[in-house]
Amino acid sequence: MQINLDPKLKTLAPQLTLGAIFAEVQNTQHDPALWAEIGNAIRAISSQLTLNALSGVPEIKATREAYRALGKDPSRYRCSQEALLRRVLQGKGLFQINTVVDINNLVSMESRHSLGSYDRDKLQGNITFRAGEAGETYKGIGKEMINLEGLPIFADDNGPFGSPTSDSERAMITLDAKRILMMIISFAGPTGLEARMERASQLLRTHAEAVIERTQII
Repeated sequence: MQINLDPKLKTLAPQLTLGAIFAEVQNTQHDPALWAEIGNAIRAISSQLTLNALSGVPEIKATREAYRALGKDPSRYRCSQEALLRRVLQGKGLFQINTVVDINNLVSMESRHSLGSYDRDKLQGNITFRAGEAGETYKGIGKEMINLEGLPIFADDNGPFGSPTSDSERAMITLDAKRILMMIISFAGPTGLEARMERASQLLRTHAEAVIERTQII
């Protein structure tokens, strides 16, 4: 499975860089030690950030600018890291999903980047990160059908399955997921991305008994 970055999308978002982690995992419903880390992260973020300052965070600002370049309103199609941080700063906390998804969300909060985690056994062929085309839709996780036109999306041979705004149900991580792909999406360039990938890998090893097969920066 190869990860490709569409040249047209790269032209609109020149700093766009992806970090890919391929891993085998043992997923669980809840990991108390992980949630202790998440609690610490929430307290740190709440002391460092305010809602008014959120749009000026460099990683979020770069993502919002990329959405505008694609013709999408970043306040209507909010990127996942901004949505997570808004929940935290509003005192709503995070939803507990499962350990792999919870790790995904922790790294997203810490890095200020959008992350997506996918069940590789639900994907087919190679993957391209590109702009959605007219007429492309999918059912978002816990949402209705999403119009993908103009959104940055991941697509395999069977079509779109993920986006920094909302992932689809097709490749979502469940307790049955054994082989995963975790993507870190940086619209702010590659600086610090390798460290974020190592942080995610370490959390997967510690809390999901992960074997990291390979990592890649695209």
